[in-house]
Amino acid sequence: MYKIQQIFNTVKINNVSTVQIKAFHAIRNCRTPKLGMHINHCKECNHSEVLFNSCRNRHCPICQGSKQHEWVQAQLKKLLPVSYFHIVFTLPHELNSIILQNQEIMYSILLKSAAETIKELALDSKYLGAQIGITEVLHTWGQNLSYHPHVHCLVPGGGISSDGLRFVRSSKKFFLPVKVVSRKFRGKFLAYLKLAWKDNKLSFFKESLKFENEDIFKNLLDELYTKEWVVYCKKPFKTPYHVVKYLGRYTHRVAISDARVREFDADTVTFKWKDYKDNNKVKFMKLDIAEFVRRFLLHVLPTGFTKIRHYGLLASRNVGTKLLLCIKLIGKTTKLPIEEKTTKCCPVCGNTSIAIYFINTNETESGFS
Repeated sequence: MYKIQQIFNTVKINNVSTVQIKAFHAIRNCRTPKLGMHINHCKECNHSEVLFNSCRNRHCPICQGSKQHEWVQAQLKKLLPVSYFHIVFTLPHELNSIILQNQEIMYSILLKSAAETIKELALDSKYLGAQIGITEVLHTWGQNLSYHPHVHCLVPGGGISSDGLRFVRSSKKFFLPVKVVSRKFRGKFLAYLKLAWKDNKLSFFKESLKFENEDIFKNLLDELYTKEWVVYCKKPFKTPYHVVKYLGRYTHRVAISDARVREFDADTVTFKWKDYKDNNKVKFMKLDIAEFVRRFLLHVLPTGFTKIRHYGLLASRNVGTKLLLCIKLIGKTTKLPIEEKTTKCCPVCGNTSIAIYFINTNETESGFS
């Protein structure tokens, strides 16, 4: 049994949402008899292997490997032979309580605001003057499992000119001033937030109940307008292939992996984390076991919420048209190493003719999301 599973098996949870309960039990039961089992049977040598079923919940630290591999393979086909930039947009902590109580709409505003900021600035002739593509991945955690909503954006350094006749390349450095990006993002996000409040799309409880008052909510907006919001851009990647392999680590990452859990007992959990505010020093944090589980469940997303989104040239409706036009305008492509799809093989004879038989599958507890 995995470490996080063992930790979850020692606690009871209260005052959590339905989707959090579902994720909690899915992780506890993953690859255990409670979810049933299946038999891999080799048709060549008749060797059989009994395996327990996985939960396939997107928050489970055990189940993300194959999904990540499939995602990376799909993105390799969309890469352009240009520099790529990794931009991170972070929200001020003053918004945390409102975001937690309105996750679906607030996360959507975050993703939309970040994408529109990059697209509109890139289209400005002062910077790039081109239509570009963006891939976004939402994360909600910090290294110490605190609530820290932010979005990772992967942006190709170039796009189609406004007249659609040329491919415009950016310089090797990031083509947008970070301070300009930060301030435009701040303005967009707060404008959408204000609109959501006016349209009564936000709910407020407990400590956030005060924001139902228009004056108090306006004071919050005024305070946030005066702050510099955190946006930063990492150094460009060596090759387009390294880009997707790197982002692949982000797409299906969960709040914490087994590898970071160092020790635990009936009362506490100790895990490794990196303190970015202290020169990226590796530190160890000990939490009460109930607090550890509470922090983990903070990062369970609303059912059906899409945390990976594509915009501009990379939007699904544009891949077969505008992205294809980019490739034609560039006139050359970069050969990328396409990894072969992993195939189940017999551990005895190595044959790939494997039949899978499911036994006593209980999908009602599997926690699909």
